[in-house]
Formats: sequence, C-alpha cells, structure tokens
Amino acid sequence: MAVNERTTTGLVAKIKLVKSQVSKMNLLLHILIVEDSEDDLLLLLRELRRGGYTPDYVRVETADEMQAALDRQPWDIVIADYTLPRFSAPEALELLQQQQDIPFIIVSGTIGEEAAVAAMRAGAHDYLLKDNLTRLVPAVERELREANERQQRLWTEQALQESEQRFRQLAENITESVFWMADPTAQQMLYVSPAYENIWGNSCESLYANFREWIEAIHLDDRERIRTNFFEQSLLGNYDEEYRIVRPDGSLRWIRDRGFPIKDHHGTAYRSVGFAEDITNRKSTETMLRRTERLESLGTLSSGIAHDLNNMLTPIIGVAQLLPLKFPNVDDQTKRLLQILDQSAHRGADLVKQILSFSSGVEGKRTNTQVGDVLLEIQKIIQQTFPKNIELSIDLPPDSWLIAADETLLHQVFMNLCVNARDAMSDGGKLSITIKNIMIDENYALMNLNAQAGSYVVVTVADTGMGIPPKILKNIFDPFFTTKEIGKGTGLGLSTAMGIVKSHHGFIDVLSEIGSGTRFKVFLPAIDIVAAISIAAGPNVADSKLPMGQSELILVVDDEVPVQEITQVTLEVHGYRVITANDGIEAIATYAENKHEISVVLLDMMMPSLDSATTIRTLRKL
Repeated sequence: MAVNERTTTGLVAKIKLVKSQVSKMNLLLHILIVEDSEDDLLLLLRELRRGGYTPDYVRVETADEMQAALDRQPWDIVIADYTLPRFSAPEALELLQQQQDIPFIIVSGTIGEEAAVAAMRAGAHDYLLKDNLTRLVPAVERELREANERQQRLWTEQALQESEQRFRQLAENITESVFWMADPTAQQMLYVSPAYENIWGNSCESLYANFREWIEAIHLDDRERIRTNFFEQSLLGNYDEEYRIVRPDGSLRWIRDRGFPIKDHHGTAYRSVGFAEDITNRKSTETMLRRTERLESLGTLSSGIAHDLNNMLTPIIGVAQLLPLKFPNVDDQTKRLLQILDQSAHRGADLVKQILSFSSGVEGKRTNTQVGDVLLEIQKIIQQTFPKNIELSIDLPPDSWLIAADETLLHQVFMNLCVNARDAMSDGGKLSITIKNIMIDENYALMNLNAQAGSYVVVTVADTGMGIPPKILKNIFDPFFTTKEIGKGTGLGLSTAMGIVKSHHGFIDVLSEIGSGTRFKVFLPAIDIVAAISIAAGPNVADSKLPMGQSELILVVDDEVPVQEITQVTLEVHGYRVITANDGIEAIATYAENKHEISVVLLDMMMPSLDSATTIRTLRKL
C-alpha cells in the first residue's frame, strides 16, 4: 500500500491523540456542576468522558445545595450554567470564592459578550458556549494544570514562610547576631536578629534603614580590611574575620564575623547569611594569659636579677656605712648626703627583696611602722619628679597611730595611687595626701563587709582630675583592667595595691565624680595603742654600737670583687682579720691552709666553678 505524506501526518496526529487519551484514561475528576438541565448535564459528562476523564460529580441547582456540596468534600473544578431559575453563575462564583480557590468555568447557551467579560473580571477562569463543547476538555486540562501550579507555588511559599519562621525563632534565641542579606554589593539588609542591639548598641531598625551603620561602627584601624573582605569573600563562603567595633557609648568590643552564601538551583550565590558574636571576653582572657606568661617569665628571672642587683648594692651600702667611720669629722651637709646614699641603697635592697617575695609568694617582714615616715619619702619623690602644674598638699600629723606593716609594700601602694592621680591630671591640678586616726564601730562594720570594729589609720589620696566613669568604677581593682592606652599601663597597679592592703587586714574605699576628681581612702588597722607607746619608748637598736672583734680570722668567699673588698674593709674596721677567695675551689684550698686559724667563713650562695652546697660539705669535712 502506498503511503503519501498526508497519510503519514494524519497517522502521527491520531497516535498522539490516542496517547493523550490513554494517559488520561480513568483519570478521576471530582466535579461540581451547577445546572438545571438534565440534557445539558449529560452532554457535559459525555464530553469529559471522551476526553479520558471519569467524572465523580454532584449536580446542584440552588445556593443551599451548592453550600452543602462544598461542605461535604473538596472539588477539582466547578462548571456552572450562567442562568438558573433560582440560582446563577455569578452567585455561585461569589459563594465559591468565600471558601475555596478552585477553577470555575461557565458553560451557557445565552451568555453575551458583556456578561462573559464581567464574569471573567469577577474571577471566572473561562466561559464556553453549550453549542461548542469541543473547548471543554482543553479548558478543564488548562485550569487543572494552572490550579496545580498555583497549589505548588502556595505550598512552596508556605514552606518558605515556615522555614523562615523557624530560622527567626532560632536566630532570636541565641546570643550571636544573625544577619540575612541580599547580594552584599546591593548593601541591603533583609533580616538581623535582636542580638545585634545588645552587641552593637544600635537598633535593628536603624540598620535596615542604613546598612552603612555597620561599617561605620568598625574601628578605623580595621574598617577598610573588613569592608574589602566582606564584599569579596562572603558570597564565596570564605569570610571569617575578627575586628573591633566602637559602640555609641564609646566602649570597644571585639567581634568575630562569618558569612556564608545561599545558592539557587543553578549554584549561583544570590544571598548571604552570617553570624557575628561578641568575643570581647575571650580576647581579654587571651590578653591576661599573655601578660600572666610574661609575669611568670619575670618571676623565673627574678632570682638571678635579684642576685646581680644585690651584688651592685652591697658595695654601695658598705661604702655608705664605712665612710662615716673613716671620716668622723665631716661637715653636716656631707653627713646628710651619706645618709641619703645609705637610705636609697637600702630602699633598693628592699625592692630586690620584694621582687623575690612577689615571685615566690613569701610575705615580707612586718614591723611597727609610722605611716607618715613612708609618706615623707613619697613626698620627696613627688616634689622631684611630678610635673610642676600639679600642686601637692600633704598633712601628716605626728600623733598618727602605729601599724604592723611592710614599709616597702606600703610604699608601693601609696606610690601607685599617687602616680594614678598624676596621670588623671594631665592638665594639672591638686594632689592631697592626709592621715587620720579613726575608730570604726559595729554599725559601720556592718555596712562595709571588709571592715571590722577597731582602730584604723586612714590615708586619703585625692586628686582633682577627670574622674572615673561609674560604669567602670567597679572594675578598677580587677587584674589587668586598665583604661590607659596600650603600653602605658599593665592593669596590675590597683589590683596589687588592693592585694597588699588586704594582706595587712585593711580595705580601700574609693569615691569618684566625672570632672571633679577621685578620692582613695586606705584603711589600715592600728596596733594596740598601749603596746605601741611602750615599743616607741624602747631602745633604738639602730643607734646602739656594734661590738668589736678580737682579731679573729674570717674567710670571705665571693666571686664579685667589689663585694669582697667592701666586706673585708667593714670587718677590718670592726676589729677582724680577713682573707678572701674568689670561688669554691679557691675557698677549699685557702681553708685547708688556714683551718686552725679561721673562725668564720662568709660564703656567697651563687658562685661559678663549684656550687656553694658542695663547697660547704667539703669545708665541713675539713
């Protein structure tokens, strides 16, 4: 059989039609039909069956019947005649729109063009003429497909809304600030969590209105780096930065900021989501650890440093004490200079002891102390070293009570307070220091947990400087806390002062006002007044003369020649004979030659060649 081109085309069309019908065969269609004509109903059903559908239908003729049908089950589509005796398509459409959003098709034999247009504007999806039902199946297919697409979009939107809602609930219950923004180059913030307000100190609304607010809050030293890296890296998933921000109140915060891209189904990044957290406490802890490590290193070195300093100070002290003996008839001014030399050298030696005490945790020696004597030394330092635009006022009554204290530690406390006062008065001002005896009763002790009833010596150090803000006043005694610039303060001064005062069973009270200055009151418990009077009236050991030797021979062993010489001269001045050795090996040899004459061996504990412990064991065997 010959097959021409027209025949082939027709066969292909018939095959496509059969495939389409097979694909829809037995496709159940839940249909609500608004129709009063039985014949028209049958025509509709026949056309739908020809199109491959199996209609599951209900026919209604009134509003009540339609309402009952809508309440009974969901429907895929509604087909309505335009005019019924007791009902109409526009009324059916209005009733349907109040409850459901499903396709609505008008099939009528009398509808005019104006009525059809009005129905479409009211929400009808299509209209057909009963004498041309060939469009029925294509219209139903189209509307079902579009209804399905609308439903899919609705489900997608609902899923997105639910996802966004869960995202917001998560974001709003964590301490990190979560942000969600369009392409960063657009500089448009879509969402930021409430934690932003706690960290940055600005409102979320202000950030929505002005995205640059975030950039402008970044510390000037970090701003350009963050601006560049954020815009270049956040959509690549490589953005992870730490930087500083300056809050509206002037306080500084450290931030860790991370950004990740959101990609579409093509893999293209079109949004950015990120997390920003406040890491200020972590940064402070890291800084404290680094400073602690440095202090530990200093502690390790302190014994060696102390040994070297003592070797330098010993000759100075010795010379200062020997010169008055060598030259007893010098004038008063020379005697005073020698006294200053001796006092300064002893102060240096005391500081060396303090370094060793600090590194080893050993408390210094406590003696009955007149606080005024310590403050007199500080007065001299202030007058010689402080700027001339700082006026010093000091009131040291001679009848202040004695306290049991380490003078070197007290010197450190009051010197620290005075230096802080100086730093607070960069443009000059008045520094006042006063001493007062007070009695604390039970009522006051109840109001101050650090106080106990009894007698106290109170030293007040006050300045007229800038004052301390109330927000940081409670932190000034914390270790490593400082408001000074990097390199100008360790944050250990006041914490050390507080520790020293507490170790003396005292306490510190501070009052400050912005623009008016700061006042520190140091409360130190006085010793028993009667005992203090008897001690003060006792003999002065320092003034008593040292006993003279009877030409006993003493072996002095020290690798420092100046220490050897000053020790030798001191002993010889006091009636002893002296031989010297530079190290342990020489000491053993010298002792072996003179062991029957040597009465005492003075031995440095840190020497080269042979350690002191071995030297002592060998000498004892000899």
